[in-house]
Amino acid sequence: MSTYNFDKVINRTNTASIKWEQLKKVFGTEDVLPMWVADMDFEPPHEVAAAIRKRLEHEIIGYTFVPPSTGESIQHWLKKRHDWDIDTSWISYATGIVPAISTAIQAFTEPGDKVLVQSPVYDPFFKMIEKNHRTVVNSPLLLVNNHYEINFEQFEAKLKEGVKLFINCSPHNPGGRVWTKEELTKMADLCYQYNCLFLSDEIHSDLIYAPHVHIPVAKLGSKYQDMIITCIAPTKTFNLAGLKASAVIISNRKLRQSFQDVQALNGTSAINTFGIVGMEAAYRYGSSWLDALLAYLQRNVDEATAFIHDNLPSIEVMQPEGTYLLWLNLRKLHLGDSEIRKLLINRGKLGLESGNKYGPGGEGFVRMNIACPRDILKDGLNRLKQALI
Repeated sequence: MSTYNFDKVINRTNTASIKWEQLKKVFGTEDVLPMWVADMDFEPPHEVAAAIRKRLEHEIIGYTFVPPSTGESIQHWLKKRHDWDIDTSWISYATGIVPAISTAIQAFTEPGDKVLVQSPVYDPFFKMIEKNHRTVVNSPLLLVNNHYEINFEQFEAKLKEGVKLFINCSPHNPGGRVWTKEELTKMADLCYQYNCLFLSDEIHSDLIYAPHVHIPVAKLGSKYQDMIITCIAPTKTFNLAGLKASAVIISNRKLRQSFQDVQALNGTSAINTFGIVGMEAAYRYGSSWLDALLAYLQRNVDEATAFIHDNLPSIEVMQPEGTYLLWLNLRKLHLGDSEIRKLLINRGKLGLESGNKYGPGGEGFVRMNIACPRDILKDGLNRLKQALI
């Protein structure tokens, strides 16, 4: 039996929680159950809080550098969990993956350049491209039997247009796909062929359900080493988003220097003291906690899938291969996104993410965060039923 109590319901009000305390701003009312933004309602590994408390015993919190031990913890984690050998010199640090993506866009492209994405996908991809005055080029994923596949013919055609950077979500958010070695290799080969850099957002890479296996695209072979930027973080894995800490792994020295030069230009190369401490503790001591979490999440996925199948047969659940997000296909209800949202909020008192937020192809879907105690999950599923029956 697990020594971790994921059934524990924790009151998160009065903690400035975006998920729980900005309901009025996001949904127009405070009486909805929030199952939207991607953070968990679980306590992180106890070792993380213990490490932060220990650091606080020394009450001076001055300017802090990232010690070598933090990079070593990342190195060991990637080897243990993903069989990926890295050198600690390849690591840069950022306050989050979205800031890292923005930095990469500035470092490796010029205003007006084309940046490729595959929608529906995590919406800050679009925002960072547009806010940096680059051009979004979209190669939408194919929906085949309620499962996403890559349209390689279109993907190549877009690359031929002179795309400078491709941003991939691996595993995929919101669909939960864990890309196979064959899929990743084919994407990397095409990017290599057309001289396009490959940025891999692997923030969900530790949240994988057996028998699926996450493959860091950068470990596919030395051929690709000079074109890949990998972004990881402990924040999704261990529920530490508030620590604002991530790592960017670039083996090519010239690319890494260009990335760090833009960080220096923008003054964004430092992460805070507790982000450093929490990141290292999570990667050093969080493995058994993560194994227990994944077992709990799998049961949540199974329970939600069974409930929706039995009570809302018109809704199709895209079975997640990774992440703690359910991507629900409501298209058979023949409702518009705004109507779905109103029903969820007004009738179901449930706060979910509308699918159109994730770009073309997301219409008629909603995203549901099931990383919560089972009692909250059951409440949310009943609210979903109440909204849509």
